[in-house]
Amino acid sequence: MSLLSGLASPAPTPTSDPESAPPNRPHLRDLRSQNRFQSAINSSIMDSQEQLRALVEQDKNMLRSVDFDNFRSAPQLDAQARSALLRPNARLAAALCESSAQGLPPIKRAAVSPASRRARVTSNRNRRQAPRTWRCKNVGGTRRRGAPRLARRTFCPRLVEEGRKNSNIVFVAADMVGLGEQFDWAVKLTRPNGCIFLDDVVASLYKDGQVGEGGEENILTRVGKDKRVQATLVPIVACHAMVPTPIFNGFIFGTRLG
Repeated sequence: MSLLSGLASPAPTPTSDPESAPPNRPHLRDLRSQNRFQSAINSSIMDSQEQLRALVEQDKNMLRSVDFDNFRSAPQLDAQARSALLRPNARLAAALCESSAQGLPPIKRAAVSPASRRARVTSNRNRRQAPRTWRCKNVGGTRRRGAPRLARRTFCPRLVEEGRKNSNIVFVAADMVGLGEQFDWAVKLTRPNGCIFLDDVVASLYKDGQVGEGGEENILTRVGKDKRVQATLVPIVACHAMVPTPIFNGFIFGTRLG
């Protein structure tokens, strides 16, 4: 059974018409409310199905990003993230060797944990709750819903040209297209020790068939080679109204080096 055919189908609406019922029936108002509620549910389900069908029609590979079997390849994705994002740490290696030589218990270190990045970010005094990247009200004649395309093609370059490169946090609500370009603009707009948040990274890797492929250039390897940042991949389990099963997704969380 395909994902689209497996989507929940709307429940049948009651065949009885409350308008034709006698006006003196005490539950007439309840029937009307129930029908309106059921109609709203059916409309919501159909809207979600139509949205998913529209996305799949635009790009057949979108089904890869929401496949429930993606959870089975989590170890492969973890290996890719470690290979691409972890950098040699001479001091850590020396500490581990010394501990082993002295007979101390092994040190367990979460090498790709974002804890250090969070600590560095929360030490900022001038934090912003929303990144300047998405404040499109300063751009005349634009609408907020067009922010991702605008930011990638017009808004971010304009901010860089204006010298506004001191954002504490830049959040990129990625559309799974051009992640490398979007990440590059985000880094340019972030001040040293600032935070970059790139969304939908794992979903885009599955969509493009880049999980488990050795030696292939992707967003993980590109970020890992970028000397301006130190980043980690944070996997998450997501739910969406368009998909009946949980989705394996994740984002890149990094800091701009000084």
